[in-house]
Amino acid sequence: MDGTEIPALRRPPAIARLLQAPAAQALVAAHGRPLVVEALRAAAAEFRARAGAGAAEAEILGAAAQWLARHTRGLRPVLNLTGTVLHTNLGRAPLPPEALWAMTEAAGAADLELDLEAGRRGERDSHLEALLCHLTGAEAALAVNNNAAAVLLLLRALASRREVVVSRGELVEIGGAFRIPDIMHEAGCRLREVGTTNRTHAQDYAEAIGPRTALLMKVHRSNYIIEGFTAEVAEEELATLAHRHSMPMAVDLGSGSLHDLARWGLPQEPTVRAAITAGADLVTFSGDKLLGGPQAGLVVGRAALIAKLRRHPLKRALRLDKTAIAALVAVLRLQADPDRLAQRLPVLRLLLRPQAEIASLAERLRPGLAAVLQGAAEVAVTTCESQIGSGARPADLLPSAALALSPRRGSTADALAAALRRLPVPVLGRVTHGSVLLDLRCLEDPASFESQLPLLPGLLAG
Repeated sequence: MDGTEIPALRRPPAIARLLQAPAAQALVAAHGRPLVVEALRAAAAEFRARAGAGAAEAEILGAAAQWLARHTRGLRPVLNLTGTVLHTNLGRAPLPPEALWAMTEAAGAADLELDLEAGRRGERDSHLEALLCHLTGAEAALAVNNNAAAVLLLLRALASRREVVVSRGELVEIGGAFRIPDIMHEAGCRLREVGTTNRTHAQDYAEAIGPRTALLMKVHRSNYIIEGFTAEVAEEELATLAHRHSMPMAVDLGSGSLHDLARWGLPQEPTVRAAITAGADLVTFSGDKLLGGPQAGLVVGRAALIAKLRRHPLKRALRLDKTAIAALVAVLRLQADPDRLAQRLPVLRLLLRPQAEIASLAERLRPGLAAVLQGAAEVAVTTCESQIGSGARPADLLPSAALALSPRRGSTADALAAALRRLPVPVLGRVTHGSVLLDLRCLEDPASFESQLPLLPGLLAG
């Protein structure tokens, strides 16, 4: 508009007339005419719903611009200062540069299902199978789009209409209401619970085995712990029992660490190789947790069983696309070089970040943040604890440091957190005890944080 005041309109102007305005033409250039027309119609409908309230053309154009922003923004990068390294809501593992480059390279035409040497159709899992077998000691491997899909495929291919024996203490529910019993139901299996919540013995499994039993399954309790008077059956013993009855033993490992994290002084997490060595016939795990790659569900184990999974019709519905496979292969290459993994894999680098380094960064950032928040909040450096996240070692916390924003003069922690989320690159912390904590463990680019700080006072005022 030209800046002159436009009288309120008693009824919405015609869409054709609105489209002639310079502001509308700018929206058309950015989004295309069909979307802008829909946005203008939505804004005009909102105007009519006001029961006769007046509105200027500028108001309708502004509402249309907001509608377009809401409906076309897609994914936005954010700064993860929550203290949870593998945050499910934020996409879990940050990808290394090697994976990003591999995805770009594979975005065009690629030999996804082509055997270049033989000149005939190939298998997409072949690009990652050798690396997975090398890293886990398995005979064969395949990949699907997440670990829930891997478990579903395993159960559907090997145990449909039959029984699967699982300890009652391992019937977990993880984020998004994903429950092992529900997955078994969807796979057409009958769940056979054994033992109690806190104690399950080998005899419990043995007594449950019958003519309808398809396999024994062990589920890693990745998102909670049971302490005190407890007992569980070791993987070696469970595998021996399963093989004695000529059936497979499967392990759902969840977080899927390929290396012993104790090597770097982190809390120990079960490894895929250890499960295979213990006798597991199939192991399922995630690609975007401790492995540090893209979203994926991986299955490794005996070649004959992997072949059954690969032939099942459900495999096609759950398969990975070419960019995810490319990223996964790049990450597996990094995993094959554990001596340099701590420097090259972002998730491991963030988990290993020393508290002193994080505290030093907090001290450097505090004055700038305090200056822009004066009157709204006090800013202090405080110690805190980070967590791995995504169900990995929930009871083990990592010493960290944070900027604590304590509201003053009528402000609230929720208002501070909302203003931080409205920054061009949203900043996500956590609200605790009436303050906003910005855990800096995952902040590797401080400039991306500092450059936005001058915008905070305006966002708080609005």
